Amino acid sequence: MRKKNKITEQKIIYRYLNKLNFNKSETFNFNNDAAFLKKRKNKEIVVTNDTIVESVDFFKSDPAESVAQKIITYNLSDISSMGADPYAFTLSLSLPKKITHEWISKFVKKILYFQNKYNFFLLGGDISQSNQLIISSNFFGYVAKQNILKREFPNKGDDIWVTGYLGDSAIGLALSKKQIVLNDVQTKYFTNKFLFPKPCMIGSLICKISTSAIDISDGFYGDLSKIINSKLIGANIYSSKIPYSSNLKKLFAKNKIVTSDVLNAGDDYELIFTAPKDNRTKLKKIATKYNYRITKVGRIIGKNGIYVDDQKIMKFKNPYQHSF
Repeated sequence: MRKKNKITEQKIIYRYLNKLNFNKSETFNFNNDAAFLKKRKNKEIVVTNDTIVESVDFFKSDPAESVAQKIITYNLSDISSMGADPYAFTLSLSLPKKITHEWISKFVKKILYFQNKYNFFLLGGDISQSNQLIISSNFFGYVAKQNILKREFPNKGDDIWVTGYLGDSAIGLALSKKQIVLNDVQTKYFTNKFLFPKPCMIGSLICKISTSAIDISDGFYGDLSKIINSKLIGANIYSSKIPYSSNLKKLFAKNKIVTSDVLNAGDDYELIFTAPKDNRTKLKKIATKYNYRITKVGRIIGKNGIYVDDQKIMKFKNPYQHSF
């Protein structure tokens, strides 16, 4: 009988994770109890953290590549929304006994893809045993102090912009939960949008000419409400301007889904940002140059609340919160 190739903490580190540190001096090649962060002239370090838990944030059946892409995207999206560029990250893996070399290899390969694309490295982390798969990651990014984007500083009259398309991931989640039935082509498209979210890394390109930003993780309306939490301002959204993919528009046309369902859902990982109207041309040039899709969907107004086509929304789904 063939003996099982036992997986140990050391094997995971030296066979798989070592390739993610890019031989950076900050990591000590994972041979010390901790690592260090390098300062950069006139730059501040932005820090964020996300944790994903099996059966809570992803399904047991989700492929390793999807789990990797989610933990990376969730963090990169936060870094981008602050106007920063990614620098390094830590990775804590709580792994069940059923984990395989194949799963770890695919997981690491997907992370490496994003590292090469966005230029960041693994600083360190932790590995432990668990009854379920739990992955936690801290990300560090650099941004000039005066360019840090925050949620709470839009001004009356600012344009409201969003990146990409909204709502596709919500349909993918509904498909995963068997709440909706679509044809094979549609199912593949929306499922991929849910399983493989992509971060919008435009934040560091627009931070000098924008007044606020937030990533859309908890739904368009819910995250927009976090930007306008001041009693002195609100948002008026132009419903005809909200960007949807052609696939999602087809579902609207067939009455398979309504707009409120997708605008109250999360996991888009696009950005909402605000900017003075004088910066419209600059923003469009940046988007064109770096191949980002941005759409002006509304403006900041001088009365509290969210309005759609000048009509106040009395109710919308509050952003998702874990409850205990």
